[in-house]
Amino acid sequence: MGVRLLPLAARRLSTMTRQLSPPAKAVLYDDHGPPDKVLRVAEVAPVEIGERDVCVRMLAAPINPSDLNRIEGVYPIRPPLPAAVAGYEGLAQVHALGSGDVDLSPGDWVIPSPPSFGTWQTYIVKPATAWHKNGATSIVGQCVIQLAKLHAIHTINIIRDRYSPSPFSTQPILDDHMPYSRPGSQQAKDKLIQLGADQVFTESQLNIKNIKSLLGALPEPALGLNCVGGSAASAVLKFLRQGGTMVTYGGMSKKPVTVSTSSFIFKDLSLRGFWLQKWMNSDKAEESRTMIDYLLDLVHEGKLKYEMELTPFSEFHLALDKALGKHGSRPKQVLKF
Repeated sequence: MGVRLLPLAARRLSTMTRQLSPPAKAVLYDDHGPPDKVLRVAEVAPVEIGERDVCVRMLAAPINPSDLNRIEGVYPIRPPLPAAVAGYEGLAQVHALGSGDVDLSPGDWVIPSPPSFGTWQTYIVKPATAWHKNGATSIVGQCVIQLAKLHAIHTINIIRDRYSPSPFSTQPILDDHMPYSRPGSQQAKDKLIQLGADQVFTESQLNIKNIKSLLGALPEPALGLNCVGGSAASAVLKFLRQGGTMVTYGGMSKKPVTVSTSSFIFKDLSLRGFWLQKWMNSDKAEESRTMIDYLLDLVHEGKLKYEMELTPFSEFHLALDKALGKHGSRPKQVLKF
């Protein structure tokens, strides 16, 4: 039986067949506004997988306050509209690769590097350099308490009083952003103590005259972490020692950080800002990988735990309502794809 040869044009066409991603579903918004008003779930057409691209299937993605801020239009970096895909962080599995040589294989678990737009969808196509192998999503307050304990660092934690209607009703280590299911202040304190916190106070317990008695034998802290702003940030500043520093990495209350003139002059306090995206966009690639591997090892060893609630992507609007506080204070909402 003879060998059948393809004409040159047909052979060229066969080598140029495009590789496409599977059809996907995504959470989209066309305008900025209240997330429960502007978000919609829609089908997304397949995307061509370029030579150096990777197609991933999303496994999980958190609903963070920063995600909601982007949708509302109050975050400094925003995706182009209309039809912007929501979501900024997540965990994915490599589904398919382009024809180029990349250091990934189908089945690898990856995270966005740095975090990037559009993780609230079932399939994503991006350049291979946009992903780190392995990954974990963390809840800052819970993790900082445990990491500090591992390194023999004392922590003093301030939580907002539990009658607050805010969906993010706690403030982590020196600010414990850990939304639990409205257990009351004492139960919230108990959860933090179990994680390794040395002291936990509600904002209403604090005034400038009782700080030393509240600290007991603990020294005044050198570092405070703030993700809320407003009166919560002022509470953090009360604890700091002479020459102490407060680092702000979020502003969930949408109220400014204020500091008294006397604190600046007589306590010589320093205020710093930290933005994860800027840090990861700098020359921190190797440092970032080392950090992620370290945290993953702690998780695998059972030394780092955090509370979250997985919700199927098919029930996205329920997860969003929980994240917005419509069902009371809840653990971190994570979409499961």
